[in-house]
Amino acid sequence: MVSRRRMRRRKPVAKGYTMGLDDKIENTAEKLGGKGKEAAGEATGDENLRAEGQGDQAKSDLKQAGEKVKDAFKK
Repeated sequence: MVSRRRMRRRKPVAKGYTMGLDDKIENTAEKLGGKGKEAAGEATGDENLRAEGQGDQAKSDLKQAGEKVKDAFKK
């Protein structure tokens, strides 16, 4: 029998609360991972890895911008 995994529930957002600390940490970690991939790609001459790192950074920036827009409308 397969065991069921419990989904992680997000804590309720308090009124006036801006972008959560966990979201900021997650976006920052993704951006740092992208920078690492980009640096590794440059060091090894791997254009695909470098491009993947740049893509990860861009994705992180877009997520962070989206969170800021949501926060602006909550106020």
